[in-house]
Amino acid sequence: MAQLTYPIERKGEKITTVAVQEPTTGALRGIKLVNLLQMDVATVSVLLPRITQPALLPEEVAALKPVDFMKLTNEVISFFVDPAELAAAEDQARLS
Repeated sequence: MAQLTYPIERKGEKITTVAVQEPTTGALRGIKLVNLLQMDVATVSVLLPRITQPALLPEEVAALKPVDFMKLTNEVISFFVDPAELAAAEDQARLS
């Protein structure tokens, strides 16, 4: 769950948190994984409306501030990292 720094306004309501679901193979259709793992803005922008709750609209994704876009992108990328490797990297970062 990502807490947005700049909430999204939709029909008079503010969206302050967005859940990012692990993408299925179907959600990844038409997406080049190498572009996704390189955090290509266009590629991530195609995927986010498919895997967010509430489902973000393409124009809402395009209007995200960079800080919020990166929060969501980091959540997406985390699904492609082995949990043991992620834990080791976090431990290494704490030691540095």
